[in-house]
Amino acid sequence: MRILLIEDDPLIGDGLKMGLSKSGFSVDWFTDGKTGLEAIKSAPYDAVVLDLTLPKLDGLDILQQWRRNNEDVPVLILTARDTLDERITGLQRGADDYLCKPFALAEVVARLQALIRRRYGQTNPIIKHSLVKFDPNQRKVFLRDEEVVLTTREYKLLELFMHNKERVLSRSFIEEKLYTWDDEVSSNALEVHIYNLRQKLGKQFIRTVHGVGYTLGKNDETV
Repeated sequence: MRILLIEDDPLIGDGLKMGLSKSGFSVDWFTDGKTGLEAIKSAPYDAVVLDLTLPKLDGLDILQQWRRNNEDVPVLILTARDTLDERITGLQRGADDYLCKPFALAEVVARLQALIRRRYGQTNPIIKHSLVKFDPNQRKVFLRDEEVVLTTREYKLLELFMHNKERVLSRSFIEEKLYTWDDEVSSNALEVHIYNLRQKLGKQFIRTVHGVGYTLGKNDETV
């Protein structure tokens, strides 16, 4: 899942980007309000982590403009403004969750997972499809109740498909979800990851829709 992080403190921003990346998120980090405001249009983000006290444009103003423009991406405010009135204002302006600094990285991860889960209409944190079970809390994948070891990129790709079970995903959409602006991507990287997932989860588990993209299939066959 791809996260937009808007945070001007270099220590907090660097720690969040590193920690969220290790937790399986692809993270784009911006450090001022005006750039962050426009960044929402640059990629299909699954959630935003938004500081409020930012140079050039306050976080609440960013949030208010997004909601006026019908941007529905879930927003987690992460700020030192910890009074009750400020928390209420943040939620009334359109935030989906509010967390005060200092914070624990594990809680940020859990809250983001919950926001993304709600966005995709999933109440159960464990996602199942055919014979595969995907557990984002433990970062584990099971086939017929046997754990399957995936690389980080394979895990991210599977997560994207599991959150979009009924959709056909285009190549460009998948790449925008998996990779940040800092990533160097080879031309056949996506095909390699899909091939590897098919080898591990079943050759029909990810189905090619010619001329369109890829979608989830079944894995009733022997892997």
